[in-house]
Amino acid sequence: MKRKLLTFVMAMAMVLGLASCGGGGTTSTDGSQSTTGSASSTGTSTAQNTDFKVGAIYINKKSDTAGYTYAHHTGITTAMEALGLDTNTQLVIVDEVAEDDNAVGAAVDTLVGEGCNIIFGISFGYINAMDQKAQEYPDVIFSHATGYKSNETNFNNYFGRIYQARYLAGIAAGMKSLETGNNNIGYVTAYGTEYAETCSGINGFTLGVQSVNPDATVYVKELGAWADEVNESAFAKELIDSFGCGVIAQHCDSAQPQIAAADAGVFGCGYNSDMTADAPTAHLTAPIWNWNVYYQKAIETAMNCTPDQFVTEMGGGAYYGGLAEGFVDISPLTENCAPNTQAVIDAVRELIVSGEWDVFSGVKLSYDIAEDGTVTINKTDAPLVTSERDEVKDDVVVVPANTEIVPAGGASVEDGVITGTMNYFVDGVKVV
Repeated sequence: MKRKLLTFVMAMAMVLGLASCGGGGTTSTDGSQSTTGSASSTGTSTAQNTDFKVGAIYINKKSDTAGYTYAHHTGITTAMEALGLDTNTQLVIVDEVAEDDNAVGAAVDTLVGEGCNIIFGISFGYINAMDQKAQEYPDVIFSHATGYKSNETNFNNYFGRIYQARYLAGIAAGMKSLETGNNNIGYVTAYGTEYAETCSGINGFTLGVQSVNPDATVYVKELGAWADEVNESAFAKELIDSFGCGVIAQHCDSAQPQIAAADAGVFGCGYNSDMTADAPTAHLTAPIWNWNVYYQKAIETAMNCTPDQFVTEMGGGAYYGGLAEGFVDISPLTENCAPNTQAVIDAVRELIVSGEWDVFSGVKLSYDIAEDGTVTINKTDAPLVTSERDEVKDDVVVVPANTEIVPAGGASVEDGVITGTMNYFVDGVKVV
């Protein structure tokens, strides 16, 4: 999703440490309660924060057991429990809210009426309504996922380097493709190059695949919606039946592509949460979000800061963490993975976390695996090149086919491109 996030790298010690603001950020409220949090607190709120309330606006059901909304809900409740807040009395949720300004505005009004001190909106399409409501309610903190708008008063956004986790999942998919002898990998995605989020994710995954299987092709099928369970399943089946894909990856909200993979006897990489339980015979791993890393820092900061102090403490309007911060990762590898997959992923993870290498650079990785499982990473200077299709917008070619994006040996693509303007697929991606 298009955004212009500022880089904000934060150590886990800061995430789990005390907020630096002093008092003043918590407002006692007497509004009636209509909470719908499904988890119970394991601790007891401190006296000064017993009236502090967290509000959340979800695009899907709060009762989901996998996928995007589930991952956010788990993150919020986990964070609140760690801070000693009661999710039964201090969490207010409005779920199944469409990306419609009127619907989002009404949800915000509900949460403000319930006395929420901070409101999280988890879907990109909430951005304009939350921006407007932040101006209407200056004493409430607004925090929006995946967006690019913020202000200095009470509104920030948050996202992460999920492309790093995508690369690691791509390694698992590529190694499985080598093991099965099937070079065709499918990818069901909400959108393609319209949004930098989906585009960079597909590219990161593809580069991970090709680091172990240069002959692989990633076939991409676009839904045109963030959530569409019927077509998520149907498109996965089409990729399997019509294009012979032996691994199905995804950027969509439900586990339907993984279930379709299991039903067809092939394999898959989920998204947002560990989808092994949904497709135990198929699932390899999933790029996942540890949203609690952000939510704990945000809620704790909000309890100790005024709204304007909150924006400053949370990175001046934008939070952007990655593998190094534990904000993104992959779920535990399953027994479905090819031998030595874990060893390769561990070696690459170390490179990324150390800052020695990143995904969209002009340095490509490959691997030698010894008989004892020891992995040697080979680095080769090679340009980052776009796919064989022209990227067209409004009948104008905006990125020609086979364009060099990064020269051989060049530094990784800038964060502002990855999060805001990336509008091309890399070599190896084929849209169907």
